[in-house]
Amino acid sequence: MPNEQLSTLQIAGRRIGAGEPPWIVAEMSANHGGQLRRAARIVEAAAAAGADAVKLQTYTADEMTLDCDRSCFHIEGTVWAGRTLHALYREAAMPRPWHPELKRLAEKLGIVLFSTPFSPAAVDFLEELPVPAYKIASFELVDLPLLRRVAGTGKPVILSTGMATRAEIDEAVGTLRTAGCRQLALLKCTSAYPAAPEKMNLRAISHLRETFSVPVGLSDHSLDGAVPVAAVACGACIIEKHLTLSRADGGPDAAFSLQPEEFAKMVRAVHAAHAALGSVRYGADDEEAAAVRLRRSLFVVEDVAAGEPFTAENVRCIRPGDGLHPRELEAVLGRTAREDVSRGTPLQRQHVNDEARMTNDE
Repeated sequence: MPNEQLSTLQIAGRRIGAGEPPWIVAEMSANHGGQLRRAARIVEAAAAAGADAVKLQTYTADEMTLDCDRSCFHIEGTVWAGRTLHALYREAAMPRPWHPELKRLAEKLGIVLFSTPFSPAAVDFLEELPVPAYKIASFELVDLPLLRRVAGTGKPVILSTGMATRAEIDEAVGTLRTAGCRQLALLKCTSAYPAAPEKMNLRAISHLRETFSVPVGLSDHSLDGAVPVAAVACGACIIEKHLTLSRADGGPDAAFSLQPEEFAKMVRAVHAAHAALGSVRYGADDEEAAAVRLRRSLFVVEDVAAGEPFTAENVRCIRPGDGLHPRELEAVLGRTAREDVSRGTPLQRQHVNDEARMTNDE
């Protein structure tokens, strides 16, 4: 049996784990476009769309990389190809002074605000804010010193696993737990931007949950609405998705972000999928009770006089279910009517004589 303390976590009073409604996170990332007002509107849009939380990213370009023109600092093979790392992060970074204002707004709107730190200094800043939880990005899963610093806060940690091997996930989880992390969730992630549905490998969700005994969710960079729904069906209890006001506005993350109406549609679909999972049960529930009598049963379909045999011509298995169960048909055929039975009568035991069946020779 999974350890209950490990298989669930709580963030800002909300229990997250198996059996709980999916916890839906709107990732702002670089979609603020360098404008505080736009960042605030994304928080507002996240709340209006039904998100449970909005997530920021806390870093400066200098904390992420070097301002260097050597070839190794140039991006290749992604949506950001042709740029240097420093230029990308300089554009995408959110100024630290914005964080408190956005946090106050989120609290006013009734949703959680937390962040992904990319340096010890960012963790120190977020502890002062403070945030109720931390996210570790897939690219930082291998930054074990950063993991130890985050774990040392004692806050819940959500760890994305994009690109990671099983051994790397083992090492990261072990590092977090050894350093004091008692509440941990993992996110299945495909670090492609955008990610194709056929590359999502959602079956890993249940494997991660069984292997590490932690809540598991999905960090989704696809634009296919079926993916988060399928993830919930696979057991995902967290869905993280990028949110922008409009993809047409552009920006580093626009190509794989949902617009508000799309995000709201996803939220509804995810909750519907979770509700549809239900539980393991059989038989009619309250809403099916009326439908039960529309099943088939035995009816007299031609007038039968007392003493006449019931035959395949005058007894049939039809709807509704007011007569004898269809399993009784073979037992009834060949027996005689105890009384006159008119067409359209649900056949009952009192209509049938108990003597042996009549044969064709009789």
